[in-house]
Amino acid sequence: MFEGTYTALITPFRNDTVDYDAFRALIDRQAEAGMTGIVPVGTTGESPTVTTEEHLEIIRVAVEHTAGRMQVVAGTGANATAEAIHLTKAAEEMGADSSLQVCPYYNKPSQEGLYQHYKAVADATKLPIMLYSVPGRSTVSIAPETAARLANDCPNILSLKEAGGSVDRINQLVQAVPEGFELLSGDDPLTVPFMSCGATGLVSVAGNIIPDVMVRLVNACLSGDYAEALAMQKKYYPLFNALMSLDTNPVPIKSAAVMMGHCADEFRLPLVGLNEKKSAQLKAVLEEFELL
Repeated sequence: MFEGTYTALITPFRNDTVDYDAFRALIDRQAEAGMTGIVPVGTTGESPTVTTEEHLEIIRVAVEHTAGRMQVVAGTGANATAEAIHLTKAAEEMGADSSLQVCPYYNKPSQEGLYQHYKAVADATKLPIMLYSVPGRSTVSIAPETAARLANDCPNILSLKEAGGSVDRINQLVQAVPEGFELLSGDDPLTVPFMSCGATGLVSVAGNIIPDVMVRLVNACLSGDYAEALAMQKKYYPLFNALMSLDTNPVPIKSAAVMMGHCADEFRLPLVGLNEKKSAQLKAVLEEFELL
């Protein structure tokens, strides 16, 4: 179900409203590059700062404009279980293909709390679900044992996006989860090592600006051509690193999209754009890769 390459889409704004023309153009570029799917309104899509109405409208537009060309994995997670259920049921009614469920943030639930949260969401929908473990954002990880328990108890929990920055986490998850449960990298720079250890795909940030490259990188791994994958990793690592290290995601990737003319230079507070020094650093990297 989830094998392949997905882009965690940015959400373009203009005059403090969602710029749906820029959003549709972004979707078109993903489809043209052969993306397996898109993830609207994840953390890269500034989900914490869009209103509930905007959140659902972004998903609706994504489903409508994608028109079956790719999967739409709707970002419908929340740190309140009732809110996650509400968003997920609405996304299902709109025709989303599946749901990305971020690990509840700020609350710091126990592993039992995580299990109960995800089971409640899974019981409320028929959508296939991709769990999302990102301790840098949520302060807690989904333990391999919890992922395995959910995979065994909830038929529609089929995958986990791992963004903890540790290759060994993939090793641990591979040992714990049942056969066929799919693991995806949530970090562009770790795609090759994650996939060499058993991950079956990537949810990419860089895909917003270089979707064709990310598709080729993942396809090389899936076909077992790790010589090609490693060559691509070496070539593009400086770009991957800049997009993840210059500031909090999604500030660098949206700033890159701005420089490339894909959207307006607008964020939702408390996020702000790059300062002058970091903007110059990002511009230099984009020029190095002939993206400007």
